[in-house]
Amino acid sequence: MSSVARQMAGIPAADLQSFTEHLKSCRRIVALLGAGISASSGLPTFRGAGGLWRSFDATSLATPGAFKSNPGLVWQFYSYRRHMALQADPNKAHYALAELSRRNPDFITLSQNVDGAEHRLSQRAQHPAGQLHLLHGTLFDVKCTSFHCDYIRKDDYTDPLVPALDIPKKGMNFPSSAEKDSESDADAEPELDISNAQVPIPDLTPADLPQCPKCNGLLRPGVVWFGESLPSDTLDFVDNWIDEEPVDLIMVIGTSSKVWPAASYLHTARSAGARVAVINMDANDLAGRNLEPGDWFFQGDAAVIVPEILKSVIGEI
Repeated sequence: MSSVARQMAGIPAADLQSFTEHLKSCRRIVALLGAGISASSGLPTFRGAGGLWRSFDATSLATPGAFKSNPGLVWQFYSYRRHMALQADPNKAHYALAELSRRNPDFITLSQNVDGAEHRLSQRAQHPAGQLHLLHGTLFDVKCTSFHCDYIRKDDYTDPLVPALDIPKKGMNFPSSAEKDSESDADAEPELDISNAQVPIPDLTPADLPQCPKCNGLLRPGVVWFGESLPSDTLDFVDNWIDEEPVDLIMVIGTSSKVWPAASYLHTARSAGARVAVINMDANDLAGRNLEPGDWFFQGDAAVIVPEILKSVIGEI
């Protein structure tokens, strides 16, 4: 039995049927995405960085204070993450959500990821840009750190951004989607090559790092770090969209919804009338534990589950 067949065999037929019936009647739909949706594209999660970054607490590198004290270290970490995202291909979950967006203008996608997965991969899957909203920014925007400078450069896919960030990539590669889907290792956890995990990370000065062309200040990744405010225009849009009319369905895909504001959107959408469908590999997922009668929990790989549960509306992907 193939890995896909094994996963689909685990979905109770009654749940799939009831979800399908509800989906066909839905107009206003929200999808809340986390890192789990891109696992099948070979992207490591934020806390799952590999190679020479395995010895670091990723959260300690995602703060304004960390960047102020050691911008070279932080930029090398984010350059690694940019590199990994650029190697990834869209998976069937990206294509399924893009197709649903094209068919339904009242469907919006909210992504918590900053690695560019939804932004870049969904672009390649032809996801309508106006229906995709990034809550935490993206690695592929850069902005100036100078207080009096407003320089922002969007959608910069240069790799590396500057020569000093061309750090060794050996030991940083995850299995490709094709490799993960092969029958021989279908049930295996991704293995990292950590052969150079002890390679010293170069000490870089601000002069080595990306510079602002407007004021010569230091550029930083265009992401929201711990302790920073999320983009108010995005939050306002989402709040207004949910408040406008009743919501029929929220799909929580590959995220435990622990971080604000994602943690509130499930409850806000439910208050606006939405039924909830959680898609996650982890049966103990927090969002899954907060379901109510009439909601759904589909356990498995989002790249397998999402196209299957949406098939009645979007067709075969």
